[in-house]
Amino acid sequence: MQQLISKKDNRRVKIITGIRRCGKSYLLFELFTKYLHEIGIAENQIIHLALDEFPNAKYRNPIELDKYIREQIIDKSKKYYVMIDEIQFVTDIKNPYVDDKNAKLGFIDVVLGLMKIKNVDVYVTGSNSKMLSSDVLTQFRDRGDEIRLYPLSFAEFFETYKGKERDVWVDYYTYGGMPFVLTLETHEEKSQYLRDLFHRTYLKDVLERYNIQNDTEILDNLLDIVASSIGSLTNPTKLSNTFLSEKKIRISSATISKYLEYFEEAFLISRAKRYDVKGKKYIQTPLKYYYTDIGLRNAKIGFRQQEETHIMEHVLYCDLIRRGYDVDVGVVEQNIKTEAGKKTRKQLEVDFVVNRGERRYYIQSALSIANPEKRKREIASLVRIPDSFSKIVVVRDYIKPWKDENGILYLGVEQFLLDEDAINI
Repeated sequence: MQQLISKKDNRRVKIITGIRRCGKSYLLFELFTKYLHEIGIAENQIIHLALDEFPNAKYRNPIELDKYIREQIIDKSKKYYVMIDEIQFVTDIKNPYVDDKNAKLGFIDVVLGLMKIKNVDVYVTGSNSKMLSSDVLTQFRDRGDEIRLYPLSFAEFFETYKGKERDVWVDYYTYGGMPFVLTLETHEEKSQYLRDLFHRTYLKDVLERYNIQNDTEILDNLLDIVASSIGSLTNPTKLSNTFLSEKKIRISSATISKYLEYFEEAFLISRAKRYDVKGKKYIQTPLKYYYTDIGLRNAKIGFRQQEETHIMEHVLYCDLIRRGYDVDVGVVEQNIKTEAGKKTRKQLEVDFVVNRGERRYYIQSALSIANPEKRKREIASLVRIPDSFSKIVVVRDYIKPWKDENGILYLGVEQFLLDEDAINI
């Protein structure tokens, strides 16, 4: 909402992207529309069109769509807000006004034409098997602003949660933040909904989008393997070896890499690159993959592997991405001597190297640091980082924020997730 409001009337098309069923239509047609009414925009100045609804099938023709919208822009002294949901339903047609048989008209022509009308502000969403949200964004190139929508954050989930407060964290890290999940009551209902999203929507979209017919089982297994290895470093070669050793399936690392890109383009998973903190450079491989929503990840593997350590790390990653940070996996090299007296290098991991503009944070996720030895291990990488940026350890326990002699800040996970300013204490 803040991004929509800040970009309102900026003479660019606003493209709402995000995983299917995360609430893009609701954001535009309900929340943003309500805001426009609150600031005095009349109902007849807001043009809503959901192209996935049958009564609006006529407007999937770009000429009819353009005509319909322009007919409602009747007063040049007023501002009109055009919101088109599922823009990809507009079909490319031959341009009837020119002889060239290759000349086409599509949604891009309609939207760019509307943008040139001074009293019109345009918003679109788009995603289905024919065109994913990433494709819609690409179509507009430098003429649009992407506003990325994610499943509910823990803070949003907490605000609307109807159960006991002590159960919020467990329910969130079990079922995630897909909005419709909050309307369901039983484990069976929630798990069935999330599993259906995978197989009837996300996996089906990718298979149809890229015309994949023979590798359905491979894609399904790949999602299982990624879900099972959250919090672990991997790469396409390692995943290829896993297929061979565990599934007895021979598949090249290049094909694995391609399929992972498909899932990223559908906003189903996200990759965190590895960054050498001292060397100030990226390490090509290995890296980490995280699901866009922890509930979807859990449902994909039947709610097995509920290790809170990895799940907490996953939730933190998703929340940092949602806040607009660039998030990498950090590496700090340490020179040590073996028992034989030989010098060698040891790599220590920083869970997240977090950047936005000139700000940087080094964040470590830990269930507990009650044991002094445990705390020493958790901060081993942080104390060896030779700069003055903020260093933070997020723990599962509810604690009062404090800093140690190294200037490292310790926060409870719920405080971290509920208060975005907590990391600046």
